[in-house]
Amino acid sequence: MGATGTGKSRLAIDLATRFPAEIVNSDKIQIYKGLDILTNKVTEEECRGVPHHLLGIVDPNSNFTSMDFQHRASLAVESIHAEGRLPIVAGGSNSYIEALVNNDPEFQLRCECCFLWIDVSLPVLHSFVSQRVDKMVRAGLVDEAAQIFDPLADYSRGIRRAIGVPELDQYFRGGSTVDAKIRARMLNKAISKIKENTCTLASRQIQKILRLYNQWNWKMHRIDATEVFLKRGDEADEAWERLVAGRSTLIVDQFLCEKNHAPTILPSAASSSVPIAVAVAAASR
Repeated sequence: MGATGTGKSRLAIDLATRFPAEIVNSDKIQIYKGLDILTNKVTEEECRGVPHHLLGIVDPNSNFTSMDFQHRASLAVESIHAEGRLPIVAGGSNSYIEALVNNDPEFQLRCECCFLWIDVSLPVLHSFVSQRVDKMVRAGLVDEAAQIFDPLADYSRGIRRAIGVPELDQYFRGGSTVDAKIRARMLNKAISKIKENTCTLASRQIQKILRLYNQWNWKMHRIDATEVFLKRGDEADEAWERLVAGRSTLIVDQFLCEKNHAPTILPSAASSSVPIAVAVAAASR
């Protein structure tokens, strides 16, 4: 679990390379097909051969609810268990996780959960998120969003709810009717709004995690990754392994041992630990 940009996908993948595991996506926007850059979906290379479920599988114009996720995720967890593997539920949509963990009697009967919460100081995270938006723009975010632009679109449904789509509406509507300078200003305004709304989302996600903790008393392991985001290059990677990956690996290993599931930590060329963030690790009873 964690706010946007904290590294949930990275940790989930790293853990899945050290335990016999598969990942169930719990991001309510990444679950839709399309807009891979704008929704920041993991690439095939980043997946490193780890199977992912509920990632880019839903029609972008449909509405996929928390109840839909509860049903589909429960089936995914069951199929992963059937293969004798560990399901790792990773994503920032805490309402999805809440629906699965608290509202699904069969899931509650079959599973016990280990919650890993990747936390980053908000000022540091906001700076990182802003830089990430710039990187996504350079990678083609605007052109990608333009492909689904529809002046009659409903921004409250499907993938068009994604931050980055409604913010570009006025820019796309301007089209070729304004000169280059005005158009550039409109684009800069839209990008600034994307950054602002993403930072707001991060703050809301943290508040939701705290609410879930206080309401349901979930046993969450809070992992402070702030230092990682303050470093660059090899130093950041080292801090990630030391503060996030290694600690997460030990937590999951201990969890499996306590639940009488023999841990299987696979060898890694990088280190004996793991990197970034995971939403829920579930083990069948």
